[in-house]
Amino acid sequence: MLLSKFYHSSQPAAKGLHIMIVGCGKVGATLVEQLGKEGHDITVIDTDPDIIQSMTNTYDIMGMVGNGASYSVQIEAGIADTDLFIAVTGSDELNLLCCTVAKQVADCAAIARVRTPDYSKESAYLREKLGLALIINPELEAAIEASRILLLPSALEVASFAHGQAEMVKFKIPENSQLDGLSLIDLNQKVESNLLVCVVEREDNVIIPSGQFVLQKDDVISFVSTPKVAKSFLSKIGFNIRQVKNAMIVGGGRAAIYLGDQLLKNGINVKIIEQDKKRCEELSILLPKAIIINGDGSDEDLLREEGIDSVEAFIPLTGIDEENIILTLFARQFSNAKVITKINRINFKSVIGKLDLGSIMFPKYITSEAIIAYVRAMTNTIGKNNIRTLYYLVDRKAEALEFEVEEESAVTGVPLMDLKLKPSLLVTCINRNGKILIPSGTDTICVGDTVIVVTVNTGFNDILDILL
Repeated sequence: MLLSKFYHSSQPAAKGLHIMIVGCGKVGATLVEQLGKEGHDITVIDTDPDIIQSMTNTYDIMGMVGNGASYSVQIEAGIADTDLFIAVTGSDELNLLCCTVAKQVADCAAIARVRTPDYSKESAYLREKLGLALIINPELEAAIEASRILLLPSALEVASFAHGQAEMVKFKIPENSQLDGLSLIDLNQKVESNLLVCVVEREDNVIIPSGQFVLQKDDVISFVSTPKVAKSFLSKIGFNIRQVKNAMIVGGGRAAIYLGDQLLKNGINVKIIEQDKKRCEELSILLPKAIIINGDGSDEDLLREEGIDSVEAFIPLTGIDEENIILTLFARQFSNAKVITKINRINFKSVIGKLDLGSIMFPKYITSEAIIAYVRAMTNTIGKNNIRTLYYLVDRKAEALEFEVEEESAVTGVPLMDLKLKPSLLVTCINRNGKILIPSGTDTICVGDTVIVVTVNTGFNDILDILL
């Protein structure tokens, strides 16, 4: 009986960390693709030989067929030389067991994907007792992201930095907006707000703008500010800044539990439509303040009966991407609700991006972003200026990174206008002892700051990477 088998590509091994990934589903494949691009030596383990064969044919990696929780399989796969072990199988228990074995066998950091609500409540305990570097819950992180958007429904995306003290907000400039034809240098004079526009998406182009850049209708812009300033700015330019009062969720899976809980905590009324009667009973216990409807969420008559035409937020969270998309398009046609669409598969993103789906969540990307930020911090051999937060922007064409500056270097104590920065890069925000600064050219970076950088130059590990 064949228990394990190695596959490998014919290419030479990459330089970087030695990373072992157990589980080659969507998240595993995303991690392999991105970490491979960043020059790491990767070994993958999965029980499916066809998947392993496909992965090793596509990427410059080693592959092994076997049980990732097996001591002998880990030894044969090279756990002794592994710097980072990542378990992202479909089973929380298997992921935790894989990491436990790896930590006992090797001196490596370990990351587990854990999605079950019961375990998520104990994630801090599990991480401490098992010695894990990270426990990632994509559905919970997606729910937190969605709740931030529903607190500011005019936004397409809201990314949080500096422990929530700074935000990057994305929105689309509508027709007849006062921003149409306005240069960024005149923006703060006409619309008094302490913010910095850092990314502009115009058709298929991604632009890190200068002060002379002129905005146009249909531009999708992202700016960095404090949450208070963000609301004030959007209000001044005519957007609705009032958080939604009620939300309708279709699908009663884990994502619905996490999102429902987040929304209820923020005072938003929640209605969940779920087809499985037994699951409805479970939801009524887990979310006693929510209204649980037993029915088919794809039934047009049921949606109308439950008030889709008057609901303020609509979030389809079924396990089928196509159904989520159709439900969103239906809601856009018959309702003025703020819509958020969850997409699990990451294929056909160019097509999905052209549909009117409102805000789009990719839980798989949320997982990979957190892991890749940790990997880059591990890779940092320059100094102690580690990455705290990483967000991919515009289909990974740009990145927003939050660096923690722990020592003096070439970027500290020098006015930003005197630093020789790489092109298409902006230092957008400085968090200094809890005070958020939107920097001008005369401001400096100091030891102890956290600094947010937005750039189309991907792969930064250290804040020194911003310099030419």
